Amino acid sequence: MKYHIEKNTVQETLVIPLYGRKMCSELYPNLFRDETAMRLIEEIDYDFSTLAKRSQSMMQQFGFLECAMRQSDLACEVRDYLRSHPNAAVVNLGCGLDATGRACDNGTCKIYNLDFPDVIAVRDALLPAGEREKNIPCNLNDTSWFSEIDASGGAVFFAAGVFYYFLTPQVKALVCAMAEVFPGGKLVFDAANRKAVKLMLKTWLKDAEIKDVGAYFAVTDARRELSAWSDRLRVSSRGYMLGYNDLRNQNVRKFFRFLSKVGDGMMNMQIVRLDFAKENKKHE
Repeated sequence: MKYHIEKNTVQETLVIPLYGRKMCSELYPNLFRDETAMRLIEEIDYDFSTLAKRSQSMMQQFGFLECAMRQSDLACEVRDYLRSHPNAAVVNLGCGLDATGRACDNGTCKIYNLDFPDVIAVRDALLPAGEREKNIPCNLNDTSWFSEIDASGGAVFFAAGVFYYFLTPQVKALVCAMAEVFPGGKLVFDAANRKAVKLMLKTWLKDAEIKDVGAYFAVTDARRELSAWSDRLRVSSRGYMLGYNDLRNQNVRKFFRFLSKVGDGMMNMQIVRLDFAKENKKHE
């Protein structure tokens, strides 16, 4: 029996990015392929007709490309960390129904998927935790979840499309706490500048009746802005549309390559990498 999802529910917010990852896989199979998303779409009872109609538009298809690049970039950073820390904890912050942890599984790492309890309830039904995997219901800003993570072999954390909905002080507090508790670990996430965040959150902010968009987390110069948060942070960033892949070799249309350049440039769309020092810089 298929898992039924109603429209206008929290569960529906999980279906939309899942459908996006499925479309990424069909449109750009050489850049990104999410077998889990393609399988889950077939196992969900939901009216996809509106999403299917929208998926024909050029801008929506560029949105699918953005999604593909983000997930591919984050997976690249996770795999890079696992090469030197094969027994590390791989932690998906705000996981939804994303299976990037499994896609990066090297056979020895430990996988953790974190999200709100109502989201994890859906995940448990559709993506029950496998061997060396744990689904953790929590609020990311309540750091009691730290105790659930076995970081004895290192820890790599990643967040896809999550921090845009956090206030800047919330991100700072979480990052600084992680840097203290998980020395030698790494956090990677996508970010963009204030203008881009305002565009991304336009509908959500309106629905939530939130006026102060400036309070939400945005980044222009990651190294300069985030290095000041803690002596334990080593900060770097790369454009997330063009920083990891050469789209000229992937049959991506010229107009999309142009939009990618605009995104990485004018919008500062980027993958931010925070390496947590094993000691404070001043003590090294």
